[in-house]
Amino acid sequence: MVLFGLILIALILSAYAVNIFKRINKKKIAVPDDFRSLLQEHVRYYQLLSDSDKTRFEGMVQRFLKRTSIEGVGTTVEPLDRVLVAASAIIPIFGFKDWEYFNLTNVILYPDTFNETYQYEGNRRNILGMVGSGPLNGQMILSRSALREGFSNTTDKSNTAIHEFVHLLDKTDGVIDGFPSKLIEHSYSIPWMQLVHKTIQDISHGHTDINPYAALNEAEFFAVISEYFFERPDLLAEKHPELYQMLTKIFRQDPEKMVAGN
Repeated sequence: MVLFGLILIALILSAYAVNIFKRINKKKIAVPDDFRSLLQEHVRYYQLLSDSDKTRFEGMVQRFLKRTSIEGVGTTVEPLDRVLVAASAIIPIFGFKDWEYFNLTNVILYPDTFNETYQYEGNRRNILGMVGSGPLNGQMILSRSALREGFSNTTDKSNTAIHEFVHLLDKTDGVIDGFPSKLIEHSYSIPWMQLVHKTIQDISHGHTDINPYAALNEAEFFAVISEYFFERPDLLAEKHPELYQMLTKIFRQDPEKMVAGN
């Protein structure tokens, strides 16, 4: 009986040790050894940061990768993919101290577009990214090709992964509605929504350069205009100064100054 108890304890301790080893090894794999050089080569936002801000950005990237699982379905997740997912997550929250995505545990990469039933083969595959809900709550699905395109093209106004992480920020108050109440100071709430509705009308009438998808609803407007804000802050500040100034208050950063200073 004593021998059986000792064996049982040994098995429990062994299983616990294996689990700890796996978790430690997973964290080591999660952060690529060359993540700094990958950031420098592929992420323009990072390139424009000061040395001290680069160090802070790197620390946020490491924390994100250690606590968020990134898996591939039908595709292999390479070190660059991990770095780009993390950069997409950090860029919108870089103006906030100690922000964590408590509403995200897992990012799933598909090789390309997928449909509403999460199939990446067959017809009606027109989705580039999605924040999960219901059974998929806490998960995000991204097209790997769209993820890379968002960072390789530095002249457009689009970045699918940033778009989806902005949806997550929007969701921190419980609903994705284009009004991130935890980010917007009370005094800016009414002016923000007035500006959103006015701009959606302009988009609907074809009087703006903003992606027409932004006119679908307030939630998509916030995500689309945020892509524009981070991808082409100089152009947004020039063409839509009111929107730009409001977004600097929401995200607590001024990326146009970064561009102008380089």
